[in-house]
Amino acid sequence: MLDQLGQPFPPVDLRTLSGTATLGLTQRPESVRRARDFTRNTLQGWRLPQHFDSVGLVVSELVTNALRHGLGPRPSPTVPPQANGRPATPAAPVAPVAIARPLVELELMRCAHRLICAVQDPSGALPRSSDEMDGAAESGRGLHLVECFSDGWGWRMLAGGRGKVVWAAFQTD
Repeated sequence: MLDQLGQPFPPVDLRTLSGTATLGLTQRPESVRRARDFTRNTLQGWRLPQHFDSVGLVVSELVTNALRHGLGPRPSPTVPPQANGRPATPAAPVAPVAIARPLVELELMRCAHRLICAVQDPSGALPRSSDEMDGAAESGRGLHLVECFSDGWGWRMLAGGRGKVVWAAFQTD
């Protein structure tokens, strides 16, 4: 994913890149928790557990935004039609369920004095930060939190209309 980020991605000196870790995510309720657990384990492996509180919060927000806004509404399961109060018998055998292909990708990159988390989704919709914060609203604070808890963030459209990457950077020393 690093080669797709370009500017306004923070400059990364590839000579100082000491680790990357990538996780593919599907549109499932447990995906945000999986992203946080992956981030915690990766930071522990990189001996940076002290950064988990802020990085884990930002990862949660970026992944939530990608799943909610980058993929659109979650498809609802099809309910078979009913006849006389009983489920209808399918006319043909039901095909096996295919394993969902990851649509969102989280990548963590460790560089000298910096940690970058980047979340890629297939949407061409631009990230929007709420200008007016409503204290009673249940959503709309995600990018504001990203701005507050990271040392910088931004986004870049991918070539060929394949979506976008939203990133956040953290100083590690």
